Amino acid sequence: MASRIRLEDRECPLSTTVQHVGEWWTLLILHDAFDGYTRFDQFQQSLNISTSMLTTRLKTLVADGLLERRPYQTNPVRHEYVLTERGRSLRPVVVALAAWGNQHLEPEERAMILVDARTGEEAEPVVVDARTGRSLDDSEMYVFTAGPAASEAMRARYVELERRRPVPGTSASE
Repeated sequence: MASRIRLEDRECPLSTTVQHVGEWWTLLILHDAFDGYTRFDQFQQSLNISTSMLTTRLKTLVADGLLERRPYQTNPVRHEYVLTERGRSLRPVVVALAAWGNQHLEPEERAMILVDARTGEEAEPVVVDARTGRSLDDSEMYVFTAGPAASEAMRARYVELERRRPVPGTSASE
């Protein structure tokens, strides 16, 4: 399969992440894995996905290091697909995507919600800065910039964006 990442985006963590998890079935398989499914037939039944598509997606998830394929039966040999640490680390991303989807629905239209397992109370996921505890949804207070491994093109992009960006706490017309 040809890469969908543009040459100039190969160093962008967003582009490389989407390459791993940006496909429809991939996110749904990961969601099922977070819910405890591990076996091919469980995924297939839950998702109503074709055998060939599920086989392809599982192979990709294993190759990307998000799932590990382990035998659970020897005669005949059967395998299960278990989340790796790398795969488990995607859970907050999937939770955030589901929360974003639910934000745009009326409460009675939500087919799935995140709840506290002990209390049953609905959780309200937010993405915060671990250092300050502040929500990262303010695109004027939290901005991307070039990192240590950025190419000259990436650095130039963020120099230009910084030049055009208003100072936080001031209006763009000041």
